[in-house]
Amino acid sequence: MNSLISTIKYFLFITAELTVLFLGVSTIVALILLYLPQEKIKNWMSGKGLLGNFVGALIGSITPFCACSTIPMTLGFLEIGVPFGAVMSFVISSPLLNPIILTMLVALMGLKAALIYFIIVFVGAIVFGVILEKTGSAKLVKNVRIKGGHEIHEEIPQAFISKLKLSFMKAWGDFTSILIYLLIGVGIGAVIYGYLPEEFVLKYAGFNNPLAVPIAAVIGIPLYIRVETAIPIGVSLMQKGMSVGAVIALIIGGAGMAIPEMSMLASIFKKKLVGAIVAVIFLTAVIGGYVFNIIM
Repeated sequence: MNSLISTIKYFLFITAELTVLFLGVSTIVALILLYLPQEKIKNWMSGKGLLGNFVGALIGSITPFCACSTIPMTLGFLEIGVPFGAVMSFVISSPLLNPIILTMLVALMGLKAALIYFIIVFVGAIVFGVILEKTGSAKLVKNVRIKGGHEIHEEIPQAFISKLKLSFMKAWGDFTSILIYLLIGVGIGAVIYGYLPEEFVLKYAGFNNPLAVPIAAVIGIPLYIRVETAIPIGVSLMQKGMSVGAVIALIIGGAGMAIPEMSMLASIFKKKLVGAIVAVIFLTAVIGGYVFNIIM
């Protein structure tokens, strides 16, 4: 009975906390994006040297995109001639970094954990974007053109209150689209919190198991779990004794390799490049996991 009560309390508290945070942060981000001209963003991504990679990773980190938005933007960047490395930095950072993810990490794991996570993934997106470009992976892009597509320019209101309302409606739409994933994640996390024996977690994924991090990354990669689902599950496992590094590896591996996104990437990239992106996500998950175990 105590386990059931603890499970219900955990579920209700985390759901309420994440709902408020999601709507608040999403509204602010949507409002900021209304003031950012898209043409300037594209020009910044075309900057020489590391600037383009930096901007590509930054754009991926401030926009709460799902695969259905990331892929068309990737195509668009390639079509207008944005350097390949900058596009790759965007592709890598987009599913792993956005204000919602960072806000959830701050709420559930603390500011230090969120900052370390951001630095690891952000730097990884820049570095691997440069490596993929320098190794000539641009030739692995298929000769794809956007067919039958046209941009829809939504009229942006001038008044601040109208922009705020539009931003909240966008945030509400995003929230309803991920609500089921959030509830599934919190629900599974609540069951783990209430019922999973700590001894089991400590034995296979605790700090004493040196292979816990790569194993968690491998387990995460074939799973289709959004970050909104993965973070509550990971935090519950951490509370049961799973090393923080293994939790981070699970989150990066699972959230970075969404099956729908990889399927869509395979339509514009050759298999070798898709495989390289998988390897990049895996390396980021493993390196990030070990760094977390050392620092935290």
